[in-house]
Amino acid sequence: MRQRFLVSAMLRLAAMTAFAGIAAVVISGTALAQTSAAPAPTNVVPPPPPPNTNLTFGFAPLPPNPNATPGQIVDEMKVGLLAHDVGFLGDHKERGFDVNLEMLFTSPDILAVIGSPRPHIGGDYNTAAQTSDAFAGLTWGISLIQNLFRTGDYVFANGSLGGAYQDGYIDNAPLGRKELGSPILFRESAELGYQVTPVISVSAILEHISNANLAQHNAGITSAGARLGFKF
Repeated sequence: MRQRFLVSAMLRLAAMTAFAGIAAVVISGTALAQTSAAPAPTNVVPPPPPPNTNLTFGFAPLPPNPNATPGQIVDEMKVGLLAHDVGFLGDHKERGFDVNLEMLFTSPDILAVIGSPRPHIGGDYNTAAQTSDAFAGLTWGISLIQNLFRTGDYVFANGSLGGAYQDGYIDNAPLGRKELGSPILFRESAELGYQVTPVISVSAILEHISNANLAQHNAGITSAGARLGFKF
């Protein structure tokens, strides 16, 4: 009897152990199937980009030309297309567009006492055979916004003063032309732009030539347009 009881108990224990093992395998398989069948999330929103902590507002000197070498003379070349005689600061009479070309030089040390302007020379060639001019003077520049979209870019403003020689009419101008009063005129310009890379800039410019009422006639011509700048 005792031996039969022991055999029966051992069979029961073995059956319970086998049942527990089978149950564990079934539960584990079910959990694994549920895990593998779970769909991947489809509405994951990427984190927003970090804010541009380098953005700075305020007047500041223009950054130095990163490509400049010691003793370099030419600093930048600008080319643009301007609407001729837009009528601002005067009547609109002449027509066509002006091809604008300007070369800016590295500011010499002697001009540091007046804000280190860059000397410039240039010209406006009128495509409709109206008044064209050649000019020279000084250009002052400041940076208004720094690191706008990326580190190192900036919004700038330039202003220039100088003189121009024009090939139009001094007086007795025909219909549709202006009497500018003198072949030698004053020239001023204002420019607002964006330095896209350390080498390339884009800008809008407004320029004006006149004799400041120092002659009998002073019609004046104002032109406006856009330019590309290339630093050397």
